[in-house]
Amino acid sequence: MIKIRKLQKKFGHLTVFDDVDLTIDRHGMFTILGPNGSGKTTLIKSILGMVIPDGGSIQMNDNNIAGGWSYRNEISYMPQVARFPQNLRVVELIDMIKNFRQGATNDAALISTFGLQPFLDKKMGNLSGGTAQKVNIVLTFMFDSPLIILDEPTTGLDPVALLQFKKLIVEEKNKGKTILISTHIMSFVEEMADGIVFLLDGNIYFEGTVEQIKDQTGQENLESAIASILQ
Repeated sequence: MIKIRKLQKKFGHLTVFDDVDLTIDRHGMFTILGPNGSGKTTLIKSILGMVIPDGGSIQMNDNNIAGGWSYRNEISYMPQVARFPQNLRVVELIDMIKNFRQGATNDAALISTFGLQPFLDKKMGNLSGGTAQKVNIVLTFMFDSPLIILDEPTTGLDPVALLQFKKLIVEEKNKGKTILISTHIMSFVEEMADGIVFLLDGNIYFEGTVEQIKDQTGQENLESAIASILQ
Protein backbone atom coordinates (compact mmCIF):
# COMPACT_ATOMS: atom_id res chain seq x y z
CA MET A 1 0.00 0.00 0.00
CA ILE A 2 2.82 2.43 0.92
CA LYS A 3 6.13 2.39 -0.95
CA ILE A 4 8.83 4.93 -0.08
CA ARG A 5 12.04 5.09 -2.09
CA LYS A 6 15.17 7.19 -1.40
CA LEU A 7 13.22 9.77 0.60
CA GLN A 8 15.26 12.86 1.44
CA LYS A 9 14.37 15.83 3.60
CA LYS A 10 16.34 18.67 5.13
CA PHE A 11 15.29 21.59 7.29
CA GLY A 12 18.08 24.09 6.82
CA HIS A 13 21.32 22.32 7.71
CA LEU A 14 19.46 19.54 9.55
CA THR A 15 19.12 16.29 7.59
CA VAL A 16 15.95 14.50 8.66
CA PHE A 17 15.96 11.74 6.02
CA ASP A 18 18.81 10.43 3.91
CA ASP A 19 17.66 8.01 1.18
CA VAL A 20 15.03 6.27 3.34
CA ASP A 21 13.35 3.17 1.84
CA LEU A 22 10.22 1.66 3.38
CA THR A 23 7.47 -0.67 2.16
CA ILE A 24 4.25 -1.46 4.01
CA ASP A 25 2.21 -3.77 1.81
CA ARG A 26 -0.04 -5.67 4.20
CA HIS A 27 -2.70 -4.96 6.77
CA GLY A 28 -2.02 -4.70 10.49
CA MET A 29 -0.62 -2.14 12.92
CA PHE A 30 2.83 -0.78 12.18
CA THR A 31 4.58 1.51 14.65
CA ILE A 32 7.14 4.21 13.87
CA LEU A 33 9.65 4.48 16.70
CA GLY A 34 12.66 6.66 17.31
CA PRO A 35 14.09 9.29 19.66
CA ASN A 36 12.82 12.86 19.66
CA GLY A 37 13.82 14.58 16.44
CA SER A 38 14.28 11.32 14.54
CA GLY A 39 11.70 12.27 11.92
CA LYS A 40 8.63 10.26 12.96
CA THR A 41 6.15 13.09 12.50
CA THR A 42 7.95 14.34 9.38
CA LEU A 43 7.59 10.88 7.82
CA ILE A 44 3.88 10.82 8.61
CA LYS A 45 3.38 14.34 7.22
CA SER A 46 5.33 13.41 4.09
CA ILE A 47 2.91 10.53 3.45
CA LEU A 48 0.01 12.93 4.00
CA GLY A 49 1.46 15.52 1.65
CA MET A 50 1.82 18.06 4.47
CA VAL A 51 5.63 18.04 4.09
CA ILE A 52 7.22 18.08 0.64
CA PRO A 53 10.36 15.87 0.43
CA ASP A 54 13.53 17.19 -1.16
CA GLY A 55 14.03 13.96 -3.08
CA GLY A 56 12.75 10.44 -3.56
CA SER A 57 9.20 9.22 -4.02
CA ILE A 58 6.17 8.05 -2.05
CA GLN A 59 3.61 5.76 -3.67
CA MET A 60 0.14 4.82 -2.48
CA ASN A 61 -1.28 1.77 -4.24
CA ASP A 62 1.41 2.11 -6.95
CA ASN A 63 0.53 5.77 -7.63
CA ASN A 64 3.04 8.53 -6.90
CA ILE A 65 1.44 10.99 -4.48
CA ALA A 66 3.53 13.99 -5.63
CA GLY A 67 1.19 16.81 -6.60
CA GLY A 68 -1.87 14.69 -5.92
CA TRP A 69 -4.61 14.99 -3.35
CA SER A 70 -7.33 12.43 -4.11
CA TYR A 71 -5.36 9.63 -2.43
CA ARG A 72 -6.05 11.35 0.91
CA ASN A 73 -9.66 10.20 0.62
CA GLU A 74 -8.30 6.73 1.49
CA ILE A 75 -6.63 7.95 4.69
CA SER A 76 -7.90 8.81 8.16
CA TYR A 77 -5.43 10.91 10.17
CA MET A 78 -5.28 11.63 13.88
CA PRO A 79 -2.71 14.36 14.70
CA GLN A 80 -0.71 14.42 17.91
CA VAL A 81 -2.21 17.78 18.87
CA ALA A 82 -5.67 18.44 17.46
CA ARG A 83 -6.44 22.15 17.40
CA PHE A 84 -10.20 22.36 17.13
CA PRO A 85 -12.24 25.61 17.09
CA GLN A 86 -12.81 26.17 20.79
CA ASN A 87 -16.23 27.76 20.37
CA LEU A 88 -17.74 24.82 18.48
CA ARG A 89 -19.89 22.30 20.30
CA VAL A 90 -18.80 18.68 19.95
CA VAL A 91 -21.82 17.76 17.82
CA GLU A 92 -21.19 20.77 15.57
CA LEU A 93 -17.59 19.73 15.03
CA ILE A 94 -18.58 16.17 14.13
CA ASP A 95 -21.24 17.40 11.71
CA MET A 96 -18.77 19.83 10.13
CA ILE A 97 -16.22 17.09 9.46
CA LYS A 98 -18.96 14.87 8.01
CA ASN A 99 -19.92 17.69 5.64
CA PHE A 100 -16.31 18.17 4.55
CA ARG A 101 -15.77 14.50 3.78
CA GLN A 102 -18.49 12.52 2.09
CA GLY A 103 -19.21 8.86 2.80
CA ALA A 104 -20.88 6.65 5.36
CA THR A 105 -19.87 7.16 8.98
CA ASN A 106 -20.22 5.25 12.23
CA ASP A 107 -19.93 8.24 14.56
CA ALA A 108 -23.00 7.23 16.59
CA ALA A 109 -21.45 3.90 17.56
CA LEU A 110 -18.12 5.52 18.45
CA ILE A 111 -19.82 8.22 20.53
CA SER A 112 -21.52 5.47 22.51
CA THR A 113 -18.32 3.41 22.85
CA PHE A 114 -16.37 6.32 24.34
CA GLY A 115 -19.25 7.70 26.42
CA LEU A 116 -19.40 11.07 24.72
CA GLN A 117 -23.19 11.54 24.78
CA PRO A 118 -23.10 13.89 27.83
CA PHE A 119 -20.53 16.11 26.08
CA LEU A 120 -22.14 16.56 22.65
CA ASP A 121 -23.57 19.99 23.48
CA LYS A 122 -20.44 21.22 25.27
CA LYS A 123 -17.95 23.52 23.56
CA MET A 124 -14.58 22.04 22.65
CA GLY A 125 -12.82 24.69 24.73
CA ASN A 126 -14.56 23.44 27.87
CA LEU A 127 -13.49 19.80 27.51
CA SER A 128 -10.69 18.11 29.42
CA GLY A 129 -7.70 16.89 27.43
CA GLY A 130 -8.81 13.28 27.70
CA THR A 131 -12.34 14.02 26.50
CA ALA A 132 -11.02 16.08 23.58
CA GLN A 133 -8.83 13.11 22.64
CA LYS A 134 -11.91 10.87 22.59
CA VAL A 135 -13.55 13.33 20.19
CA ASN A 136 -10.37 13.14 18.10
CA ILE A 137 -10.71 9.34 17.98
CA VAL A 138 -14.33 9.60 16.82
CA LEU A 139 -13.38 12.02 14.05
CA THR A 140 -10.58 9.71 12.90
CA PHE A 141 -12.34 6.36 12.97
CA MET A 142 -15.84 7.35 11.85
CA PHE A 143 -14.88 7.01 8.16
CA ASP A 144 -14.15 3.65 6.52
CA SER A 145 -10.59 4.35 5.36
CA PRO A 146 -8.21 1.54 4.37
CA LEU A 147 -5.23 3.45 5.84
CA ILE A 148 -5.35 4.99 9.32
CA ILE A 149 -2.45 7.16 10.52
CA LEU A 150 -2.21 7.99 14.23
CA ASP A 151 0.35 10.32 15.83
CA GLU A 152 0.65 9.71 19.61
CA PRO A 153 -3.01 8.62 19.85
CA THR A 154 -3.06 7.41 23.47
CA THR A 155 -2.20 10.80 25.02
CA GLY A 156 -4.62 11.67 27.83
CA LEU A 157 -6.72 8.50 27.62
CA ASP A 158 -7.89 6.98 30.91
CA PRO A 159 -7.58 3.18 31.38
CA VAL A 160 -11.17 2.48 30.26
CA ALA A 161 -10.83 4.62 27.13
CA LEU A 162 -7.44 3.05 26.36
CA LEU A 163 -8.98 -0.42 26.55
CA GLN A 164 -11.75 0.63 24.17
CA PHE A 165 -9.18 2.18 21.86
CA LYS A 166 -7.20 -1.07 21.73
CA LYS A 167 -10.37 -3.00 20.90
CA LEU A 168 -11.11 -0.51 18.13
CA ILE A 169 -7.67 -1.03 16.59
CA VAL A 170 -8.12 -4.82 16.66
CA GLU A 171 -11.51 -4.46 14.96
CA GLU A 172 -10.01 -2.28 12.24
CA LYS A 173 -7.12 -4.69 11.69
CA ASN A 174 -9.59 -7.56 11.37
CA LYS A 175 -11.31 -5.60 8.58
CA GLY A 176 -8.06 -5.74 6.62
CA LYS A 177 -6.93 -2.19 7.28
CA THR A 178 -3.42 -0.81 7.68
CA ILE A 179 -2.75 1.31 10.77
CA LEU A 180 0.40 3.40 11.03
CA ILE A 181 1.15 4.72 14.52
CA SER A 182 3.79 6.93 16.09
CA THR A 183 4.04 6.56 19.86
CA HIS A 184 6.46 6.56 22.81
CA ILE A 185 4.42 4.02 24.83
CA MET A 186 6.48 0.84 24.49
CA SER A 187 4.01 -1.37 26.39
CA PHE A 188 1.31 -0.38 23.89
CA VAL A 189 3.60 -1.21 20.98
CA GLU A 190 4.68 -4.54 22.44
CA GLU A 191 1.07 -5.57 22.96
CA MET A 192 -0.43 -4.31 19.70
CA ALA A 193 2.11 -3.91 16.90
CA ASP A 194 2.45 -6.32 13.98
CA GLY A 195 5.62 -4.57 12.88
CA ILE A 196 7.90 -1.72 13.89
CA VAL A 197 10.07 0.77 12.04
CA PHE A 198 12.86 2.37 14.09
CA LEU A 199 14.24 5.67 12.81
CA LEU A 200 17.71 6.82 13.86
CA ASP A 201 20.06 9.45 12.43
CA GLY A 202 18.02 10.00 9.29
CA ASN A 203 17.73 6.34 8.35
CA ILE A 204 15.73 3.25 9.17
CA TYR A 205 17.85 1.43 11.74
CA PHE A 206 15.48 -1.52 12.12
CA GLU A 207 12.39 -2.85 10.37
CA GLY A 208 10.69 -6.02 11.59
CA THR A 209 8.67 -7.43 14.46
CA VAL A 210 8.90 -6.81 18.19
CA GLU A 211 10.30 -10.30 18.72
CA GLN A 212 12.96 -9.75 16.07
CA ILE A 213 14.27 -6.54 17.64
CA LYS A 214 14.35 -8.21 21.07
CA ASP A 215 16.30 -11.13 19.60
CA GLN A 216 18.69 -8.76 17.79
CA THR A 217 19.45 -6.79 20.94
CA GLY A 218 19.29 -9.73 23.36
CA GLN A 219 16.70 -7.99 25.54
CA GLU A 220 13.57 -9.40 27.17
CA ASN A 221 11.25 -6.48 26.44
CA LEU A 222 10.87 -3.77 23.82
CA GLU A 223 11.68 -0.89 26.15
CA SER A 224 15.04 -2.42 27.03
CA ALA A 225 15.71 -3.25 23.38
CA ILE A 226 15.17 0.37 22.32
CA ALA A 227 17.26 1.64 25.23
CA SER A 228 20.15 -0.64 24.25
CA ILE A 229 20.09 0.77 20.70
CA LEU A 230 20.11 4.37 21.91
CA GLN A 231 22.96 3.70 24.31
